[in-house]
Amino acid sequence: MKRRDFINWVGLGWIASSLPVAIAACSSVKNIGLEDWVSVGPSAELDKTGQLLAKESPVGPVLIVGTSKSGSLTAVSLTCTHAGCTVGWKTDTKKFVCPCHGSEYALDGTVKRGPAKEGLKTFAAKIEGDSVVVKLG
Repeated sequence: MKRRDFINWVGLGWIASSLPVAIAACSSVKNIGLEDWVSVGPSAELDKTGQLLAKESPVGPVLIVGTSKSGSLTAVSLTCTHAGCTVGWKTDTKKFVCPCHGSEYALDGTVKRGPAKEGLKTFAAKIEGDSVVVKLG
């Protein structure tokens, strides 16, 4: 066996043996916190305006609507299922509207007007102490 062939085989073997480790590392980072309840902000801020925006959640922007006194919180992903744009919440009409293609969604995430065919992803939300927590998985 020539030296060049030997070095090629060793290099290929190293890459092949490292690949499963790299894949496992990437997939575990992706799932951090998705099965746990994640604090997204203070309940006082939610009570002040009736909504709380969690811009930096692991699944993208999420809006929580409600108050700590109502006992009923709605947490909805703000990523449009049609074009991937960030939808906006219209408090006066109680609907989410996509600025890209005009899709409209109800408070529970269901499609009110297309072109979107799938509703927005929703999450469980609750008050824990002085914090609003959301289960993102």
